[in-house]
Amino acid sequence: MRTERDSMGEVQVPADAYYGASTQRAVENFPISDLRFGKRFIWALGLIKGSAAEMNKSMGIVDADKADAIIAAAEEVMDGKFDDQFVVDIFQTGSGTSTNMNINEVLSNRASEILGGELGSKLVHPNDDVNTGQSSNDVIPTAMHVAAVAAIEEDLLPALTNLKAGLDAKAVEFDDVLKSGRTHLQDATPIRLGQEFAGYAAQIEKGVARMQVAVDELRELALGGTAVGTGINAPAGFAAGTIEIMNRRSGFDFFEAENHFEAQSAKDAYVSASGALKTVATSMFKIVNDLRWLSSGPRNGIGEISLPSLQPGSSIMPGKVNPVIPEAVMMIVARVYGNDTTITWGGANGNFELNVMMPIMAHAMLESIELLASGARVLKEMTVDGITANVERAAFLLDQNAIVATSLVPHIGYDKVSEIIKKAFAENRGVREVALEMQVLPEDELDAALDVRPMTEGG
Repeated sequence: MRTERDSMGEVQVPADAYYGASTQRAVENFPISDLRFGKRFIWALGLIKGSAAEMNKSMGIVDADKADAIIAAAEEVMDGKFDDQFVVDIFQTGSGTSTNMNINEVLSNRASEILGGELGSKLVHPNDDVNTGQSSNDVIPTAMHVAAVAAIEEDLLPALTNLKAGLDAKAVEFDDVLKSGRTHLQDATPIRLGQEFAGYAAQIEKGVARMQVAVDELRELALGGTAVGTGINAPAGFAAGTIEIMNRRSGFDFFEAENHFEAQSAKDAYVSASGALKTVATSMFKIVNDLRWLSSGPRNGIGEISLPSLQPGSSIMPGKVNPVIPEAVMMIVARVYGNDTTITWGGANGNFELNVMMPIMAHAMLESIELLASGARVLKEMTVDGITANVERAAFLLDQNAIVATSLVPHIGYDKVSEIIKKAFAENRGVREVALEMQVLPEDELDAALDVRPMTEGG
């Protein structure tokens, strides 16, 4: 162990730790869970701190040698070399101050080491050098937005785009497969299987558009507001310059908040983005639930499609195969719904000039993005790409569907068609046979009216 001091006195810190007294106090104060900030959030912190050091150097606020050492250390943090040094529990002070000090101390010690100093020497000071022009109260909300934007743009949007492409391909492949439509889980007028899959693809396409709107809102950063939104101790131009450096280093497009009081006291953009994630999750649930129903059976269900067989489905029933990927996605959706509730309630807890639920909001957001991205990828690769249509089964069920007689309504009226359908159901006969017997139309006109393909096209 080594002895470090902070404003509250001496603290024993592991000798080889790159964090310091403030982080150690947080470790001791919050022995709550095994949840820690992940790589994406740590990367965002490194980006912010390294960019701030470059700006402080250019403004002559931090000594050039120290700033260069901080920048080098921050790049190592972004590369994941110090992930194991971020040891503070997610359940901590609501501002995330402990995590901001965690990054400050890691960079302080690594930068001091680069300059030839020892760990704990504070040759580069965590507050006076690394944190110059900043506060936990603007750094943490900035990291929340930066990490979320990066995760959405690099992980989620590509995964959703690929899933849409897979569904589009199936829509084309299945365009000639005629089948029964279903509403209220009951027989309805005919549809093409390709049309069903085109609907799924459109859901994902709209989800991508919603996420892009959410990303645009998240590009606005709180950096520059410091303690309470007034920007105390941050030089004029510091935040805008730092964000410009962040954009250059990351390739993303961020900008300074128009109103720092809103940016720090409220997390409405986060709540809105979570709502978009929940909508995407809802779309995915609808799709995978339909896939489960459509593939149900294989002999005693609908069975109009077959999903890839991936693993044995039962420890007691030989030969059973289950829709395991759709079920996994359903559980992902449940988790995203729970995270959305957490984020919503967290967003409601902006008290005066600061939100005090930021760490758990950040954790919930990044988990939802990661889960949806992985779920979309696995769904596309392990299920959608391998779906096959059971054409004969679809044709058989369609042949049993008396509701196709709906196409006769323009010719003989609603009431007469109802009579035909009820008679067909009661006598377990086909509607064509019953309609011929009732002589409602000449045979050639009846056959034209009951031609199934035109029923799926409208107009």
